[in-house]
Amino acid sequence: MKCLIPLTLLALATPTITSAQDWGRSKRIEIDLANFKYTPNRILLRHGEPYVLHFVNRASGGHDFAAKTFFAAARISPADSRKVAAGRVQLAGGESADVRVVAPAAGAIYEVHCSHFMHETFGMKGEIVVQ
Repeated sequence: MKCLIPLTLLALATPTITSAQDWGRSKRIEIDLANFKYTPNRILLRHGEPYVLHFVNRASGGHDFAAKTFFAAARISPADSRKVAAGRVQLAGGESADVRVVAPAAGAIYEVHCSHFMHETFGMKGEIVVQ
């Protein structure tokens, strides 16, 4: 019985959403990854609203969108949760991916960056602002 309590608490704390979410009203936001920038580099979201974050790597080499704190706070579609590994969306050159999320609590600003060597230093960073 003691083993069930930690597992139950873990299941309740997991930032995913049920399949009952209405994705038909989701706003699509395209996020381009290039050498060495994100476009847009400031993403505005509204608390509780569903979004499809459409990531497109416009470069020939790999990039990622690392936003560990944001992805931990947001509710991620169960179908898309595997695309967010360790708080990052990893894309090979020319690759794209959609991640459906519901924005977390208002008033937060989350930093994002490319975790590849020196990419952040060269300017590949930004922020997600939740209103």
